[in-house]
Amino acid sequence: MKRYNLQRMVFMGALVGMGVVISPILRVEGMCPMAHLINITAAVFVGPVDAFLVALMIGIIRMSVMGIPPLALTGAVFGATLSGILYKVSGKKIWAAVVGEIIGTGIIGAIVSYPVMTFICGREGLSWLFYVPSFICGTLIGGSIAALLLYQLQRLGMIRKMQDALNGDNNVCVKKTQIENP
Repeated sequence: MKRYNLQRMVFMGALVGMGVVISPILRVEGMCPMAHLINITAAVFVGPVDAFLVALMIGIIRMSVMGIPPLALTGAVFGATLSGILYKVSGKKIWAAVVGEIIGTGIIGAIVSYPVMTFICGREGLSWLFYVPSFICGTLIGGSIAALLLYQLQRLGMIRKMQDALNGDNNVCVKKTQIENP
């Protein structure tokens, strides 16, 4: 069973808040690059399950508060999850997280969006590949920004420290000191 500590939950909440606030930046229907930045960041720091939860919460909030169509969900949850899975199985390679987001959102999410938008939202005349170009463009933009950010954090040695702290490794935050008796 996964252990949720306060630090991990606060981090996930912060990602959800940032995802909702920055999602309108560069957004056009079917393309939300900043969501992909958050998805990849979540995948790297908290793993596939929690990245899925972060993407799900952002999508639900965006749909209910901002009136965004269900693309907010179909264009996020697959990419966040696959990004976390590929990051994990690749031995924690950032490029694998970016590729997971591109495949998960840019292809799988885009194709899943067709029946959702056609049959649930009533959008007629769409092809099942209609959303692929815009989803791919969005993931390339957001994925590039995420890669720049994460490679810089990796260079500074911060990714591993943050992952350890978010997984409840208390030794990261507290240094043990020994007091010697004279």
